[in-house]
Amino acid sequence: MSALVDRLVAHVLSLEVRLLACQARLTARTDPEALHDLRTTVRRLRSLLRPLRGLPGVEQLEDAASAVGQLTTPWRDREVLAAYLLAHDQPEAAQRRMAQMAEAYPALAASAEVASLLMILDAFPRFLRASQRQGLLKGLDKRIEKRLSKQWQKLDEALHDPAHDRHRLRLLIKRVRYGIEAYPELERLPEAALARLKSAQGALGDWHDCWQWLAKAELEADLQPCVATWQATMIKAESKADRVLEKLSSACFK
Repeated sequence: MSALVDRLVAHVLSLEVRLLACQARLTARTDPEALHDLRTTVRRLRSLLRPLRGLPGVEQLEDAASAVGQLTTPWRDREVLAAYLLAHDQPEAAQRRMAQMAEAYPALAASAEVASLLMILDAFPRFLRASQRQGLLKGLDKRIEKRLSKQWQKLDEALHDPAHDRHRLRLLIKRVRYGIEAYPELERLPEAALARLKSAQGALGDWHDCWQWLAKAELEADLQPCVATWQATMIKAESKADRVLEKLSSACFK
């Protein structure tokens, strides 16, 4: 058990370092991947925390991570759209959004949400050690395995639901995938699981982008030239996502 707690603390510290680096990159506007990396790090943190719910400090840290996720989601969506527009001969529409992003990066880095997350995250290893001394972490490995297994069961049920919602499936797949990566030593999943999950997440992500952009095009006139392409691409993405999900289901579930 001590080894598991040591790994947890080390993982938390590594995520804190990554978040600090992302914050610095956003402040300095050094590269276009800083916001994406910050969001990925926050998702990995939330995946690490999910099986620990009920322990001291977890709820506060989850809430802080969720707040950063909510703050940054619309900006990341805009960033992805701008990159698409730039790559598909819509430079003016892309530049308008990129100019907004350039102003947003330092503001996001200096936001109260990011500051709060970093403050709570910095204290969290001490909460873990205190919980360990108080005997609150006994059976932690079994608790984590049980909760990871429950996530896998939810995904199984969703995949076998004929009326499954692609957006919900995308979120479930993300949750399961990041859970595997957070606790690889505790997972007991089929060997092909991680690769299949990653492929399914990518296919559903392509579909979700088109779906979201079409909704935006109803409100943002400069996106109208892309609508026909997005409609056709979304149909193809739906078909590809269904094929990938079928492979995931057949390879990893009965």
